[in-house]
Amino acid sequence: MSDDIIIIGSGFAARQLVKSLRQRDKDVTIRLIAADSADEYNKPDLSHVFSQRLSADDLTRVVADEFAAQNGVLLHKNTQVISISPDRHTVTTANGVFPYGKLVLALGAEAVVPDVEGAEQMITLNSQQAYRQSQATLQKAAHIVLAGGGLIGTELAMDLNRAGKKVTMIDRASHLLSSLMPPEISARLQQHLLQAGVDMYLNSNLLAVKKHENALEVELDGERVIRCDAVVCAVGLKPNIALAAAAGLETRRGIVVDVCLATSNPDIFALGDCAEMEGKLLHWLQPARLAAMSLARTLTGERVSLMLPAMLIKIKTPDCPFQLAGDTGSKDLLWQMQVNQQGLVAKGYSASGALTAFVVSEDQMKQAFPLLKQLGTPAPDTQS
Repeated sequence: MSDDIIIIGSGFAARQLVKSLRQRDKDVTIRLIAADSADEYNKPDLSHVFSQRLSADDLTRVVADEFAAQNGVLLHKNTQVISISPDRHTVTTANGVFPYGKLVLALGAEAVVPDVEGAEQMITLNSQQAYRQSQATLQKAAHIVLAGGGLIGTELAMDLNRAGKKVTMIDRASHLLSSLMPPEISARLQQHLLQAGVDMYLNSNLLAVKKHENALEVELDGERVIRCDAVVCAVGLKPNIALAAAAGLETRRGIVVDVCLATSNPDIFALGDCAEMEGKLLHWLQPARLAAMSLARTLTGERVSLMLPAMLIKIKTPDCPFQLAGDTGSKDLLWQMQVNQQGLVAKGYSASGALTAFVVSEDQMKQAFPLLKQLGTPAPDTQS
């Protein structure tokens, strides 16, 4: 059996793992297989390409061949993986079959697109490649309909608005960021966007996207129709699990891993957006970075468990930025809010009186790190 470590994927999690492995072992053979160009770019930058007038090529930080040379990696870019054989310890690709000692799945997640008539007309911006394919259309579009009012949707809405586009948002929920915070907190960002000229159709379902002359028509429930130049879909992401499932690995929402990031097969691991640990998906950059560091230790002989601390999430809406941490989406929290011209501070307490979550905005974001340290502590009036 080969001693090679094969990594499938080339996103942030995969690159962090390569770097962490090389810090621990200069000689182990690392083979990286990527379906795309494998160029290194910062995915969060996709939320700001329009106001900063960036092309897809502008996002590239390190070209793939340079990254491979710097880190001593055997690179197979633009290579589709056909199947994995856990019994044979092989990965079959369109360009050959490769044996492995340890296999890492860093397959990422793909954009969810509603199953509606004309779904193929909708643009997603989940990768540099996706942006490259759509940048000409989006740059010339005067009016863009944006489906989705979550984190990515609100970031894109503000960026498109700042770039001078007319923006119309559609979401099923009654308020923006509905999975992350209650309406009384997200109302501040919602008001900023409305005042900037962003139109919103909340509590609304998108039914169809149809071509009409040189434009598109978006049909909503209630017989409402919006004419626009382009439709961007940002309703969410789903982990890429098909390859793992076909190989017989346990999957749920993501590829199920234990605390050491091992799948149901002890020689196959997963990390990043495709992985699910203890019922939770491991998305966001900081968990991916910590997972890569932990997994590098396991793959080089020091089996360790991944420990994830409470982490900050940033909502990159420059005119009204937010930071949050904890279980902010819980429906069972008692919220205490302070709001002034400098921003808001919202603290969410559990039934037992422990600080479980918080949200801060604008100039109040300087309170984020002190509050992060306080998570799990009782409210001041409950302390003995």
